[in-house]
Amino acid sequence: MIGRVKNGMKQPMGASLQVIDGVSGVNFAVFSEHASLIELCLFSYSGKEHRFKMNCNDGHIWSLWLAGIEPGIKYGFRAHGENRPHLGLCFNPQKLLLDPYAKAVDGKPQWETEQQAALFDLNNDLDNADAAPKGIVVDLPLDGQDDGSPNHSWAETIIYELHVKGFSQLNSAIPPALRGSYAGLAHPASLDYLKGLGVTALELMPVAFHADEMHLQRKGLRNYWGYNVLAPFAVDDRYWSGRAGTTPAGEFRQMVKALHQAGFEVILDVVFNHTADSDLQQPTLSQRGLDNANYYWLTEQGEYHNWSGCGNALNLSRPNTLQWVHDCLRYWVETFGVDGFRFDLATIIGREPHFNRQAEIFRRIAADPLLKDKKYIAEPWDIGWGGYQLGNFPDYFAEWNDRFRDDMRRFWLHHQGNMGLFAQRFSASADIFQHDGKCPSASINYICSHDGFVLTDLVSYQYKQNWANGEENRDGHGENFSRNFGEEGESRDAQILAQRQTMKRALLATALLANGTPMLLAGDEFGHTQGGNNNAYCQDNDITWIDWSKQDQQLLAYSRAIIQVRKQITALSAGDDWWNDSHVQWLNREGQGMSIADWEDGGSGGFQIQLGGKWLLLVNRGDGERHFRLPNGEWNSIQQQSIVLDNNNLKLEKPGLYILYR
Repeated sequence: MIGRVKNGMKQPMGASLQVIDGVSGVNFAVFSEHASLIELCLFSYSGKEHRFKMNCNDGHIWSLWLAGIEPGIKYGFRAHGENRPHLGLCFNPQKLLLDPYAKAVDGKPQWETEQQAALFDLNNDLDNADAAPKGIVVDLPLDGQDDGSPNHSWAETIIYELHVKGFSQLNSAIPPALRGSYAGLAHPASLDYLKGLGVTALELMPVAFHADEMHLQRKGLRNYWGYNVLAPFAVDDRYWSGRAGTTPAGEFRQMVKALHQAGFEVILDVVFNHTADSDLQQPTLSQRGLDNANYYWLTEQGEYHNWSGCGNALNLSRPNTLQWVHDCLRYWVETFGVDGFRFDLATIIGREPHFNRQAEIFRRIAADPLLKDKKYIAEPWDIGWGGYQLGNFPDYFAEWNDRFRDDMRRFWLHHQGNMGLFAQRFSASADIFQHDGKCPSASINYICSHDGFVLTDLVSYQYKQNWANGEENRDGHGENFSRNFGEEGESRDAQILAQRQTMKRALLATALLANGTPMLLAGDEFGHTQGGNNNAYCQDNDITWIDWSKQDQQLLAYSRAIIQVRKQITALSAGDDWWNDSHVQWLNREGQGMSIADWEDGGSGGFQIQLGGKWLLLVNRGDGERHFRLPNGEWNSIQQQSIVLDNNNLKLEKPGLYILYR
């Protein structure tokens, strides 16, 4: 029963339980500079709508406090004003709008038909309250318990990128009711596997509440990756087990605790470059209808700067948008205990509108006691002008290094690039990152990520096979530097399979043993395939779900061994020291220091990397027999088998990266 109504407080934003004059109630606060009126709309359990005019405070914050409101009630906003998109104004009170600060959401928007889509069109007077997603008032108090985050140093960090659902959906060791859920990732079977693998941090693809785009719904597909975020504060219930007595947020928090106790950090992939409102031709759900001109970068004609490729670009140079992002980061850390964030298309968050590595969001993070010591990773590009910013993010950011990915793919699979280029990438890309206080760990070294070919497909397909996406194979990267070794896709040819296996091992070892921060894509360690689909963002099925019944046990054992080797190489945990090469010696095949001619060798190639005096890596990408003269000592392979031949002369008959120790 709704009781007293008061003007309310302008902070905190969103819906929050607040006691005023000894009376419990809920405070609602939402930003809009250009609206003439904002109405709060509450929905009773019978579905009846109750509207309340909100009051505008300083800073264009509209607020209202209501007594008698309890957690679980659904709500939204109606914004009044002009609908003149060419001026950046997109108001229509017939459209119910989702709170940008919603902590939980009821209802996924459905646009499979023109009639459904019309309900979200700003240019008509159809009321869409029945169909619109609504915020839910929640009570998720802090539990006050220290969950024991492992707080690994960057030098110790080995990242494992995974999708919460895809990781456990097909794992028969997990109870069926938990597969594909937060609880499934926290299950002992998952934890034991991850501990056995040896990674230290899980980078989770988006877990915030997201919507399926119209074109996907009409093809019977879903946005599996989750980058079309609708409510960045809300835990997505798609990955909730639905068990009685649990909630999506509660299950997620328990998952983070379980991962921490098992020794893993949790890094969230977050999307603050665009919103699910997309462009003006798409349905309006939230920010566009609340204050389009403030949330997005607009042209003088009121059109969106589409630097994200997803219809719009968020404008963090605006104080309200900046505060919204800042508050969201704090919420995930304070409420759930996450250890860091990976920013999708991160150049956009630093635009003013040119990219500025000293942008306000970066300064705020660095100055915030709650946030400053967490891990931050940038995908350092967007598709706008000046969008490629690899190496240019603040010192405390690590960055996805696509130069490492592409140069190492070309080196091993196409024999392109000289030894000097390999050494640059292997040495944390010093040519890119060694400046202004950057550490070697700033380079996130990876061969594959969720976006593009998985490792097995990289060595099995010359061409992408994205036909299942319904875009006539036009989508996805066309230039992958992949190689099929003579047969497209699956093969039974023993020679082709052996070549593919050799290259998978070489690529895995290169990423996991290079200086910098290694990142491994879930499933690559044992041969997961997506059938050549290099843009599987809309495939919520067995194309993307990891098939645990088809593990390549030999490749898995090799991956585990390489990770353990990395942990034993002290030179890789030396932090800044390796910029000075104090722990590294680069030797040619004769065991001598590299000459200029050796560094420029782009053909037959072959050299040695000695780390800390104890470890020796032999790089041999050439076909046919190669002879190496090893440094003095009794060298053994990581399989504990001696491979030293006469007088430290070694013959290699196959290409690859070989790991020796003494």
